[in-house]
Amino acid sequence: MRRRSVSLLGLAGLLVLPLTSIPQAQAHAPAQPRAQERGEAAAAADSLVSAGKPVTASSVEGTGFEAGKAVDGNTATRWASLEGVDPQWVRIDLGATHTVSRVKLNWEAAYGKAYRIQTSADGTTWTDVYATTTGDGGVDDLTVSGSGRYLRMHGTSRGTPYGYSLWEFEVYGAPSGGGVPGGPAVPFGSHLKPYAAGTLKPSGAQAVLDQKVVEYYNKWKAAFVRQNCGNGWYQIISPDADHPYVAEAQGYGMVVTATMAGADPDAKKIFDGLVKWKIDHPSSVNPNLLAAEQDTACKSVNGGDGATDGDMDVAYGLLLADKQWGSAGTYNYKDLALKHIAAIKKDELNPTTKLLKLGDWSSSGDQYYYISRTSDWMVDHFRAFRTASGDTTWDAVRSAHQTQISRLQSTYASGTGLLPDFVVDTNTTPKPAPGQVLEDPNDGAYWWNACRTPWRIADDAVTSGDATSLAAARKLNSWIKTKTGGDPNKIAIGYKLNGTQISAGSEAAFFAPFAVAAMTDPGSQAWLDALWNKMLTTPVDTSSYFSASIQLQVMITASGNHWVP
Repeated sequence: MRRRSVSLLGLAGLLVLPLTSIPQAQAHAPAQPRAQERGEAAAAADSLVSAGKPVTASSVEGTGFEAGKAVDGNTATRWASLEGVDPQWVRIDLGATHTVSRVKLNWEAAYGKAYRIQTSADGTTWTDVYATTTGDGGVDDLTVSGSGRYLRMHGTSRGTPYGYSLWEFEVYGAPSGGGVPGGPAVPFGSHLKPYAAGTLKPSGAQAVLDQKVVEYYNKWKAAFVRQNCGNGWYQIISPDADHPYVAEAQGYGMVVTATMAGADPDAKKIFDGLVKWKIDHPSSVNPNLLAAEQDTACKSVNGGDGATDGDMDVAYGLLLADKQWGSAGTYNYKDLALKHIAAIKKDELNPTTKLLKLGDWSSSGDQYYYISRTSDWMVDHFRAFRTASGDTTWDAVRSAHQTQISRLQSTYASGTGLLPDFVVDTNTTPKPAPGQVLEDPNDGAYWWNACRTPWRIADDAVTSGDATSLAAARKLNSWIKTKTGGDPNKIAIGYKLNGTQISAGSEAAFFAPFAVAAMTDPGSQAWLDALWNKMLTTPVDTSSYFSASIQLQVMITASGNHWVP
């Protein structure tokens, strides 16, 4: 974003108090158990919907046996209740109303002899969908029929002197489009928005992929989500930017929290706090946009004007929120989104070129008016703006940006497909910046802004199947896979457009985005798996919201959880 600088760098005994856990997972191959009352027919139509969801239990035996271990996709970890006490239960919050067709219980030695599977709309009133008094342990694979936001195993008689213990508790079904007020319509892990045919995902069970995203999200949230300065605000802190709070980070936060609804029960609360921040920090140029930078006192600085990259994601996040929760609550997300989209069109879009400007602060006649930043070219966002607003201008905007992506690749990076941070002379013959035009001597190279372009381009390719976006993403993927010999550790920090490395080292902002490009190539499964595994072994860098936020959003897409409102 404008003026951003980046550095290169004791629960036992609790029977009535629910114990909430966001599960922690490790990738292990599932066991191949015997099955009872197998539900193959139902499973063929429905998906696993319990992975990565919040779990509560009536009790926990001790550290290491938390409730979330029952839904972490790992058959080497388990939930265990207190020993010798009946009844006991473990409950999953699916995030929204689901129809449920199958439940699979993988018991440890401490199994339930008599238990019920129950659903609930509100977590208070329960309906039995299965009951037995003759359980014998092992694996119970049950065909059921019911609906609810919550589902639990309620054990009334233990099969051993110990407690109740489950290696895995799997629920299969589908969102029903209803739900209790406030429940998300597209909960994380529901995979209601399929990708274009032929799109790859990393190898492994879907539940494990989803859980890895939840794990990374929880660490990202702990590192960067704040409630500073009071006033009901939430903010995403940016330790690696010029100021503690920048619009780019708030935009990332809004998109991420709306997408993670269903996995994070606090998603809507955080999102609304970010909305309040946006409303209370208007751009000095257009009050329907977000001021780009705030200081430690949460006051807007440097003129209080807007930055296009942050505003693009803020508008997109508001559209996601409208689809998730509706707009009848505290904030009318749809109205705010439409006003934000209209403001982007008025003050952050060049009306002549139909290319995005750097911010609302650039106006006709200044030296920046015909400069654009390629990492702002979010094609899937343009599609969402067109759908929400009905304004055909966004079709022309999308076409203009896609045309320039293709032209820049063929003219200036025919061997690599790389885009420059900034493009100048957009009113005549657009070309890479000849040197420093805004931030850095490498403004015309693939540097700390353009590093996001493989992700942004490929996000549109995998969700829309658009031929232009596919071609651009595949060109990038082909080059980097060859350049590194299929080793993600060899992805450098920055390149000239001809592929010459700028800086050594490894940074998530540079290697992660190529994973989304890899998803577009049917011949890149091993390469995609290598990139995914590289991300899994890269811890959240708490000093860099930039890299961590990019990697998180890449993981959301790679796991099949990115969707366009």
